[in-house]
Amino acid sequence: MKIKEIETFVVPPRWLFLKITTDDGIEGWGEPVVEGRAATVEAAVHELKDYLIGKDPLPIEDHWNVLYRSGFYRGGPIHMSAIAGIDQALWDIKGKYYQAPISDLMGGKCRDSIDVYSWIGGDRPSDVGTAAKEAVAKGFKAIKMNGTEEMQYLDSYKKVDETLERVDAVRKAAGKDIGIGIDFHGRVHKPMAKILAKELEVYRPMFIEEPVLAENNEALKEIASHTSIPIATGERMFSRWDFKQVLAEGYVDVIQPDLSHAGGITECKKIATMAEAYDVGLAPHCPLGPIALAACLQVDATCHNAFIQEQSLGIHYNQGSDLLDYIEDSSVFAYKNGQVDMLTGPGLGITVNERKVKEMANEGHRWRNPVWRHQDGSVAEW
Repeated sequence: MKIKEIETFVVPPRWLFLKITTDDGIEGWGEPVVEGRAATVEAAVHELKDYLIGKDPLPIEDHWNVLYRSGFYRGGPIHMSAIAGIDQALWDIKGKYYQAPISDLMGGKCRDSIDVYSWIGGDRPSDVGTAAKEAVAKGFKAIKMNGTEEMQYLDSYKKVDETLERVDAVRKAAGKDIGIGIDFHGRVHKPMAKILAKELEVYRPMFIEEPVLAENNEALKEIASHTSIPIATGERMFSRWDFKQVLAEGYVDVIQPDLSHAGGITECKKIATMAEAYDVGLAPHCPLGPIALAACLQVDATCHNAFIQEQSLGIHYNQGSDLLDYIEDSSVFAYKNGQVDMLTGPGLGITVNERKVKEMANEGHRWRNPVWRHQDGSVAEW
C-alpha cells in the first residue's frame, strides 16, 4: 500500500481539511489549520507531501520524524499544524486498514466516555448567566467563558469588577456544582492576572486558562503563588519541547495541547504522557471541526489524565457551518449528561461527508482574527 494523493479543502467557517488516498483506495482525513492562517498551513502541507507520495502510510512514527526533523528549521504553529493534519490522516488510514479505532492501536481505551464543556458568552462576554442556564438545561456539567475583554498591562479595577460580575452571574445561574472554565485568552498581562486570579477564587472555577500568553509562561510561578485555582495552558504550545519547561517547573495543573496544532495524535499522546508523570490533567483544546474532535477523543480514550474535552458545537465562531455539518452520522458526537462516548468505528471513528466538503470548499473562507485596539490606539491582545 502506497500513498497516492494528498488533497486539501478550505471550508467554512474557518477550517482546513485534508484527505490522503492510498493506491488501494483507503482514505484518511485530517484537520491541519491555524485559525486565520489556513492558506499558509495549506501551503506547508503541500510542501511536506513531497516526503510522503509513494510511501507506505503505516510507519507513522518514522513519517512524523521525517516531517519534523528533515527540515533544518522546525516547530511553531504553521509547521506543527501541517504535520498534525497529516498525522491524523495517517492514523485514520491505519485504523481503517486494521479495522480498529485508533485508540485500539495505541494500547486500547482506558475510559468509556469523557466530560465535554460548552462555550458561552462570545469574544466579548455578555448574557453569560442566561447562556449558562441554557447549557445546564442541555445537560452540560461544565462551561467555559472568556473572562475579560481587552486589558492593558495595568488596567482599572472597573474591568476587574466587570469580570467578577460576569462570573458571579454564571455561578448563580448554573449552580454550585457546575464547572466554570475562565479563559483569560492571553488578553491579560501579569500585573492584572495576579489580581484576577486572587479575586476569582470565591467562585471556585474549574480552572483559569492562559492567564498570560505562552511566551510569558515564566510568570505562571508568580500567578500560582497568588491563587489556589488550577491553572491551564497549552493551546499555543506546539510540541513536547514547548511543554517540557512548564511541566518541570510545576506551576501548571492542566495542559491543553491542540490536536490540530501540536503535531497531531502522535505528538499529543506523548505530551499527555509527559504530563501524567507530573500529575497534571489533560483537557485538549478543540474549538475546531469534527476531524480535530475525533482525533482528540481517540487520544482522550487512551490517557488516564484526560478529564474533560473542549468541543465547538454552537460556538460563536461557527457562523453558517457547524461541527456536525461535515460528517455522515452526527450520532457519534451525541452528548448525554454532559459526556460523549468514545468513538468505536475504524480509524478516527467518523465518516466525513466528502460531498459536503467539496461543496463548501468551493465557497472557502478568509477568516481572520479580529484586530482589537485599546482606547489609546495601541493594539490589544484578542
